[in-house]
Amino acid sequence: MEKESSIVQKRQQPLMDSYITDPSKAWVTDEAIVHGTNYNDPFHTEVSINDELKTPFKIGVHRAVGGLHDFPNPGDLLCASLAACFESALRLIANRMKINIIKTTIKATANADVRGTLMVDKTVPVGFQSMEVYVEIEVDSSIQESDLKKLIWATERCCIIYQTLKPAIPIHINTNFVFSD
Repeated sequence: MEKESSIVQKRQQPLMDSYITDPSKAWVTDEAIVHGTNYNDPFHTEVSINDELKTPFKIGVHRAVGGLHDFPNPGDLLCASLAACFESALRLIANRMKINIIKTTIKATANADVRGTLMVDKTVPVGFQSMEVYVEIEVDSSIQESDLKKLIWATERCCIIYQTLKPAIPIHINTNFVFSD
């Protein structure tokens, strides 16, 4: 008796097959656009995300560089992008592996010394010096820890944002597996 394929596999397999036949179909372009407004307020702007939905939301400036930090700042967006991509990849892969997830918590942090960006100390690099991803997964007790380690490995391997950032900045993955009865 053949195992029933996962919903993710059912959706992805035709795509994978078409990408094998025509690799040019596998190319995607994501998009975010800022059309500046209210130039008298240097602490706020608005970004539209996704070329189809054009979902706008407000952006602020971090208090460490003089902003009010009253809206997400670009560093927050970077962390959100990493956390969202990691969690999405994790859920897709878990579905394909037939690992029933009860709960996930993914937290991404980025650490920067802002003296560089403020030109206080020119020896301090401008940019984030490190990032961390905290991963907590709750599954039922029938799941083997070795399968969860494979899940994390595959997620790291398949997460586009993680793989994009990893060559440029150290990213530490910190995992905690919770088993429920």
